[in-house]
Amino acid sequence: MTQLPEPAAASIVDDVLDFIAQDRCTDDQFDRLALRLFAWQYGNNEAYRRFCQRRGATPRNVKTWSAIPAVPIDAFKELDLRSQPPAACDRVFMTSGTTRAEVRGRHHHPTLAVYDRSMMRNFSHRFMQGRDRIGMGILFPNEATLPNSSLAHYLALALDAFGTADSRYFVGPQGLDAAGVCEALAQAEGTGAPFALLGASSSFVHLMDALRQRGQTFHLPPGSRVLDTGGYKGQSRDLPLDRFYADLSAMLGVDRSLCINMYGMTELSTQFYDRGNACVPSVKSGPHWIRSRLVDPATGQDVSAGERGILVHCDLANFNSVTSILTEDVGVAADGGFLLLGRAQGAQAKGCSLAVEEFIRAATADAGG
Repeated sequence: MTQLPEPAAASIVDDVLDFIAQDRCTDDQFDRLALRLFAWQYGNNEAYRRFCQRRGATPRNVKTWSAIPAVPIDAFKELDLRSQPPAACDRVFMTSGTTRAEVRGRHHHPTLAVYDRSMMRNFSHRFMQGRDRIGMGILFPNEATLPNSSLAHYLALALDAFGTADSRYFVGPQGLDAAGVCEALAQAEGTGAPFALLGASSSFVHLMDALRQRGQTFHLPPGSRVLDTGGYKGQSRDLPLDRFYADLSAMLGVDRSLCINMYGMTELSTQFYDRGNACVPSVKSGPHWIRSRLVDPATGQDVSAGERGILVHCDLANFNSVTSILTEDVGVAADGGFLLLGRAQGAQAKGCSLAVEEFIRAATADAGG
């Protein structure tokens, strides 16, 4: 099958942008756009089409978003999953790797218009909560340092679109600038202006260790808030989740209801947020252009109500790769969203591995197979 002409690709992008701009959607509206994207990706993403054919799933018989075949997340490490041919102007986000030899997942973005619209509309509602701008401190390297990091781009958008003029980064080539953070926190205390710290969860662990060494705590002004993301296992000293947020609240003087966790991944174009962490684990939810379900990774079938399963996300902002992704994250349904319980272990992890193997075999088989 041939690549859709550029006008068709532009039409897809425009429709996704319009969909994100809506305040909400009906089930039928979500299904219509999800199925249109599925048909486009089926026709233009050869590896994905072969996988779908092996599963007997085609645009003719897939009728709802939940029936769209989900690609295992590790497949992004093995194949280029994209519906438009590569171009020099593509932005490619890559998953983090712990060693130089580790294969990294790749997510191709022919345009960042959709990613940026998705991030800013969702961030404005879930983190800014009606505030136009706020002083920000970023506890993560900038885009110049990590040009292939989706999180670096996400935080750059946050700072540019929602930060005040004095907002800045506090992580550089030498690591965390603890003295600089403390100076900014003290200034916020003195002026009474709300302040926000955003960054990797591991950076907050390092910051709290530095504050203990310096014997400093702060009480940030009302309206101040914190956003952490990514977890910290294997990157810094491990902390139980409840202890992490209790310490964060006590040392910065920010109520736990405004200590917000963002759950996202390189392979998605949309993020999930909770409503603070007064209680943990907290319920995560996304905007109207992403939906989730819980499955048994070995069968791909939905688990029974109340059971733990592996999260599958259908992200309509993923117009170029694949909308539906089988993660390796365990969750359970909760009122208004889901509880994130950690990474797959044991039989669930084995099921995820088998799903990856199945995808690779199908995607690399002869087209007529």
